[in-house]
This record gives sequence, structure tokens and C-alpha cells, in this order.
Amino acid sequence: MDDATRTELEAAAFRALVHHLMVKRPEVQNIDLMNLGGFCRNCLSRWYREAAAERGIEMTKDQAREVVYGMPYADWVARNQTEADAGKEAAFQKAFAENVGKTD
Repeated sequence: MDDATRTELEAAAFRALVHHLMVKRPEVQNIDLMNLGGFCRNCLSRWYREAAAERGIEMTKDQAREVVYGMPYADWVARNQTEADAGKEAAFQKAFAENVGKTD
């Protein structure tokens, strides 16, 4: 497989993942994704921003999040995010430290 085709397939898979998380399963909470999978929608937006930076494209955290969320992050949170209980929050702190660490 040539590099261009591989890149096209990877981009299609990324778009399918984002569509799945945002359209088909918006009720799945970021905290649950992080606790179970070690990543969440915010991670996807951070990876997108990092890829842009590697190519000399400046992008803010909010701009990258809007790419993934399809709307301003605060709007998505207001529509979809629910309160996490203490157990989920504690698991999240551990998962975040292990998988993400310090970010801006």
C-alpha cells in the first residue's frame, strides 16, 4: 500500500471514530472513555492539535476541540456531560495521570 492511500484510510478511520463518538454515542462520557480506554474526546483533539503543530499549523485548544466536538466544547458539555460520582472521578485522576500526564 502506498503512503497516500494509507493516509487516506487512516483519515477515514479517524473521521469514523469521531462520528461514532459524537453522533452515534454522545451519551458515552469522556470520563468513562478515559477510565476504560486511557483516552477521550479531549485526547483526540489534543492529538489533532499536536499533529497540526508538527506541520507548522497554529491551532488553539478550543479550535482543535471544535474539530472533534463539531461545536464549541462548552456547548457540547452543556448538552451531553453528566456529573461524575466520586469513584469515577478518582479513577479518572489515576487514568489521566497514567495516560496523559501534564498538558497545557
